[in-house]
Amino acid sequence: MGGLVKLAWLFLKIGVIFFGGGYVLIPLLHRIMVDQLQWLTLKEFLDGVALSQLTPGPLAMLATFTGYKAAGFPGALVGTVFIFLPCTVLMLAISSRYEKMRNMELIRTTLDGLLPAVVGLVAAAAWNLGKTSLSSGRDFLLLIAGLLILQFTKVSPMFVILGAAALGLVFHFS
Repeated sequence: MGGLVKLAWLFLKIGVIFFGGGYVLIPLLHRIMVDQLQWLTLKEFLDGVALSQLTPGPLAMLATFTGYKAAGFPGALVGTVFIFLPCTVLMLAISSRYEKMRNMELIRTTLDGLLPAVVGLVAAAAWNLGKTSLSSGRDFLLLIAGLLILQFTKVSPMFVILGAAALGLVFHFS
């Protein structure tokens, strides 16, 4: 049971700082889940990040995956509930006051200050993922193709991910 409490506490803390979407948390999640607690290998972590892109609430689903790897089904349930709990409580508290708060100068300037930091965190996450997963010319070609497709077309990211997976299979068996 102590493992579930540790899991709940970890994901509750992560859920509290879950600003800017899941991508900003990649470096933190990697450090905790792979380096410190060793609940996941680097390969499992990268697989979990990739697979979580196919689900609603992308990186939060990594909590479900990690919880399962750490403590089975109860761990998956605890990880999922506790990563969403802080934002759910916060949104319930804020939503009734949103109309009043959105016009407050302090709120607007605070959010304007957060945006550049979030962009920096996303860039750091991309850098860390690139360092660990781009090792061949083929990897860089897939990166560039995915970037161009997502930037200049309206193709769903899900199709880009599935296409990259299919190409990975083709390259593997050829």
